[in-house]
Amino acid sequence: MSSRGGDSPNITAAVIQDVLNSLYPTDSSTQSTSSCSIDESYKYIFLPICYSFTFIFSITLNSVVLYRSFRTKRWNTSLIYMVNLASTDFMYGLSLPFLIASYIMRDQWIFGDFMCRLVRFLFYFNLYCSIFFLTCISVHRYLGICHPMKVISLETKKTVKYTCVLVWIVVFALTCPIFRFAQTGCVTRLNCWDDAIDKEFPVYVPYGIILHVLGFFVPFSIIAWCYSHVVLTIFRTLHSQEDGISVFLGAHSPYASRRRKSIRTIITITLLFALCFFPFHVTRTIVLLLKVSRRVACHTMTTVSICYKITRPLASFNAWLNALLYFLTKDKMGNHCCQANRWKLNLPWGH
Repeated sequence: MSSRGGDSPNITAAVIQDVLNSLYPTDSSTQSTSSCSIDESYKYIFLPICYSFTFIFSITLNSVVLYRSFRTKRWNTSLIYMVNLASTDFMYGLSLPFLIASYIMRDQWIFGDFMCRLVRFLFYFNLYCSIFFLTCISVHRYLGICHPMKVISLETKKTVKYTCVLVWIVVFALTCPIFRFAQTGCVTRLNCWDDAIDKEFPVYVPYGIILHVLGFFVPFSIIAWCYSHVVLTIFRTLHSQEDGISVFLGAHSPYASRRRKSIRTIITITLLFALCFFPFHVTRTIVLLLKVSRRVACHTMTTVSICYKITRPLASFNAWLNALLYFLTKDKMGNHCCQANRWKLNLPWGH
């Protein structure tokens, strides 16, 4: 019993040690990753199922979001961000059928080199556009709740539109090198390489890590910082005893109940964001480091590779979870705004 209890820490320690060895290779007994055979037969069932699920839900839900948005006559700044987010999630879904077909055919690519480059580019372009727009939304909510007066002067519709255009340009600049690295190549059959062919892989790794840092880890830090301050501000407001406000913000008041629900919603959004994107980027970063070292134990490479393949669909789930959260919170937010107007309170979270 005791030996089994120690297996998990030993495996974790072995993986960490191999990552360190990949950065500072000193053990001549480690095996080259090129000679390490990894069984990936599971992905030919797992990935098509997950991506098909994401394709159906992302196209359907985001289509409804866009349809309802374009029927709205008066757009506010939040809706502008949401339309851009739904658009990029919709386009992300459009890139999935080609990948689904490729995995069903066991990594065989029949759509040509240009489509290989385009599909890989669209996959990551829309992935990081989604992350950037979620970051913009979190900053918008932070300003609206923590600094409401700044929102009036800084976050005009014109400013938000320029911000959205800037996001598209920045993400395009970050992801356009994928057009160069992604290409078709033969192993046992014609494949569409996700990262780069073997001879260009050492050049790709620095770019891949920079893409992860700027495309995910920096935005994630901003989102976590913004939402943590939003939650703290709401908590402080809940406990405020100022005259004229305490009536509505009492511990058992309907308004206080809605504020607690807002906190739970914010925490849910942050956790879903972390669950979708964090495992994928961490495992992918480790895979890049291990592959470029070419001297890693096979069991380590197999473990990390499986984790990476499993976390890939998690990153795609955000494409429909964003729209789902929009539907779940839209009516509540609308009712909340109506209540605020009826009470004639100039509260910061009404923005």
